[in-house]
Amino acid sequence: MESVQAIKQRFGIIGNTPALNRAIEKAIQVAPTDISVLVTGESGVGKESIPKIIHQLSHRKHNKYIAVNCGAIPEGTIDSELFGHEKGAFTGATQTRAGYFEVADGGTIFLDEVGELPLTTQVRLLRVLENGEFLKVGSSKVQKTNVRIVAATNVNMFEAIEKEKFREDLYYRLSTVDINLPPLRERQGDIHLLFRKFASDFALKYKMPTVKLSDNAITMLTKFRWGGNIRQLRNIAEQLSVLEQNRTITSEILRSYLPDSASTNLPAVIKTSKSESDFSSEREILYKVLFDMKSDLNDLKKLTMELMKNGNTKDVEKNNESLIQKIYGDTDDEDTDYEESIDTNTELISIPEHTVEEDLQPVQDKYHFAEEIEEEETLSLHQKELELIKKSLERHQGKRKLAAQELGISERTLYRKIKQYDL
Repeated sequence: MESVQAIKQRFGIIGNTPALNRAIEKAIQVAPTDISVLVTGESGVGKESIPKIIHQLSHRKHNKYIAVNCGAIPEGTIDSELFGHEKGAFTGATQTRAGYFEVADGGTIFLDEVGELPLTTQVRLLRVLENGEFLKVGSSKVQKTNVRIVAATNVNMFEAIEKEKFREDLYYRLSTVDINLPPLRERQGDIHLLFRKFASDFALKYKMPTVKLSDNAITMLTKFRWGGNIRQLRNIAEQLSVLEQNRTITSEILRSYLPDSASTNLPAVIKTSKSESDFSSEREILYKVLFDMKSDLNDLKKLTMELMKNGNTKDVEKNNESLIQKIYGDTDDEDTDYEESIDTNTELISIPEHTVEEDLQPVQDKYHFAEEIEEEETLSLHQKELELIKKSLERHQGKRKLAAQELGISERTLYRKIKQYDL
C-alpha cells in the first residue's frame, strides 16, 4: 500500500494539513474494496482528486473511469445520459444509445454534484446501488452492470433530505464511507505552498519569471478567507502571473486583487434561516389593515346615513356611541369640537323636516352609487403601505421599534422599507 506522501506526489496534491492527510488515508484504505464513497466539502476544495485516487488504487484501474457532472446535465436528458435509451424512446432518439453505466461496466463512475440529481433519477440510481440493475429509457429489458460509484457534493445532504430534495435511503447507500475535504481557510499552512505551486506552473506556461510574495503579502494571503477555496487561489495566482510587471508582489498589490468583502480572517458569515413565507406574512398583515380600514369606512358611511335620516344629532350620538368612539376615539376631552363637527356636517347635508320617504330615495340612491364607486376603486398596496408606515412613525415620534411592533413587522424590515421609500 502506497504512503500518503507518495500519493500526494503521484496526484499532484499540495499540503500537509492533518484533515487533508486523513482524507487521503481513507481513500487509500477503501480503494481495494467495491463499497460506495461520498466525498463532501465546499466548492473548489479539490474533491475530484479523491475518486481518481480510489480508481487508480483499485482492481478496476485498467477499466474505464467516467466523471459525470450531474449539475450540468438537463433534467430531461440525465436519465438517457446515465442509463442510455432505446431508438424512438423520445423525440430525437434516432438510434439506441448506451449510457455511462453500460459503458463503464467493470470500472468506476464519479458522480460530481450528486445532490443536484432529480428525484426520478435518484430512484434509478438506488436500484443500481442495490442490485446492479438498470433500465434504458424506453426499454423494459433489465440490464446488469458492475460499476463502482464514487459521488461528491457540496450540498448539506441532511438539509436536502429534510426539504425532500434528496432521498434518505440513497444518501446512506452512497455514503458507506464519507470522506470530507477541509476548506482552504482551515489549511492556512498550505495556502502559501499552493500559491507557490500555481505561480511556478503559470510561469512555465506563459514563459515568464515566477512571481514571489513579500512577507506582508504572505500574511495577507494566509489570513484571507478564500470563499472559492483552491479554485479562487489558483485564479489569483494566474492573474498576478499575467498582469504584474513587478514579479515581487507586495501586500498593496495583492490587496487590489482580493475581494473587499473579506481581506482578513473574520468570523464566518452564518446564513440565518429566513422563512420563505416572510413576504406572505407581511402581505397578510397589510391586507388585514386594509380590510380594517374598509370596515371603518363602512361604519362611517352607516353613521352618515343615520345623520341623513335623522337630523337629531343627540339621538344619533346616543344610539351610536360605540361606533363614534371606534371611529373618533375617546372624545371626553373634545366634546365641543366633536359637536361642532357634527353640527357642521348636519348643516351641509340637512334635509327639510317636510321631506317624505320618497323624497329621500334619490339621496339614498346617490349614496349607494358613491358606495359602489368606493368599493370598485383600485387599492394600491404600495401607496397604502407607505401611508401606514408614515402614520405609525408619526404616532410614535419616529421610534422605529414601536412603529414596527404596531405594524406587526420586524424592526429590520421597517428600516428596509424606510430606505426603500426614502422616508
